[in-house]
Amino acid sequence: MTGFRAVFARAPDAEATAPGRVNLIGEHTDYNGGYVLPLALPLRTHAGIALRTDGRVRAFSATLPSDQGLAEYRRGAEQRAGAWIDYVQGVTQAMDRRALAVPGFDLFVRSTVPAGAGLASSAALEVAVVRALRTACALAIDDLEAARIAHEAETGLVGAPVGIMDQMAASLGDDAAALFLDTRTLAYERVALPPAGEVAIIDSGITHRHASGEYRRRRAECDDAAARLGVAQLRDLTPADLARVAALPRPLDRRARHVVTENARVLDAVDAMRAHDLPRLGRCFVASHESLRRDYEVTVPEIDTLVELAAAGPGVHGARMTGGGFGGAVLLLCDAGAAAGVAHSVLAAYHSRTVRRGRVLLPFRDAAGMTIETHQAQR
Repeated sequence: MTGFRAVFARAPDAEATAPGRVNLIGEHTDYNGGYVLPLALPLRTHAGIALRTDGRVRAFSATLPSDQGLAEYRRGAEQRAGAWIDYVQGVTQAMDRRALAVPGFDLFVRSTVPAGAGLASSAALEVAVVRALRTACALAIDDLEAARIAHEAETGLVGAPVGIMDQMAASLGDDAAALFLDTRTLAYERVALPPAGEVAIIDSGITHRHASGEYRRRRAECDDAAARLGVAQLRDLTPADLARVAALPRPLDRRARHVVTENARVLDAVDAMRAHDLPRLGRCFVASHESLRRDYEVTVPEIDTLVELAAAGPGVHGARMTGGGFGGAVLLLCDAGAAAGVAHSVLAAYHSRTVRRGRVLLPFRDAAGMTIETHQAQR
């Protein structure tokens, strides 16, 4: 791996990668036991590992400034530091709880998955580290268990109250097809995008954090709503229960309504993809964004502006925010071949209106400036 030897003066014992993801639809449903539809991206996190015998972990991130990229801790003494190394500490702590033999190691990380853009950069890091340790230590871990370890890392030591969608997408997804996932049972199916369409992603330039107070508050509100309605999770409700949902006190009524209708929209979107019905899929995107804006209240003005501008673009069937909200990125469903041109036009209009400097993340351009439409995920 380029850079590993320069930092640690030796070669890695194992290397692995994991992708970021864009969630086509199914926002804030995963921690409610519902349905999601993520798509793995050509944006990836790479991890190189060389084992140590002294119980120390030395880690370097080439993605961060040099004064922030180097970190160290001792195995078995993991403790939250409030920095990127917590995701690595969370992984080794979760492995210890499974009695997996993991010694100290040197770790080199580089990534093209932008942090805070709603594309699951933390899950990509966690799964890449799990995969590299799996190879280096010859651990008997399948991809589903790798996702569970990564999820425990983030909800445990890191303390972010997220569902398992991101880690499942990083471990089991690929960018040839979306991962239709039931987050309660972890049953999944790959569903291809209609061949007449493609997606674009625009980063708003406003970062977000899953461990922030508003994200936690939304999850607590959902738990409260479920308890008041006498169900284990909001997943247990269907659109037939919306009259009961409407009787909840505010804002619990709106939060629960979003989850119930969003689950229905995921099922509708999967049907539309199977039928190659781009207009219907686009309508699902539009309705999802409106629900996130009005009922779940997780958008910000800049995100709404991006969606508004995208909806007016030629060849665009629908647009919505993607990710946890409070910043992040916007997803566009476009006619095949139109995504790059539309995305850059929308970005220019966005900058003119808001003075924010976002960026086009998909279609992805590699270091040589070549546009990459698809990139098969490596395992």
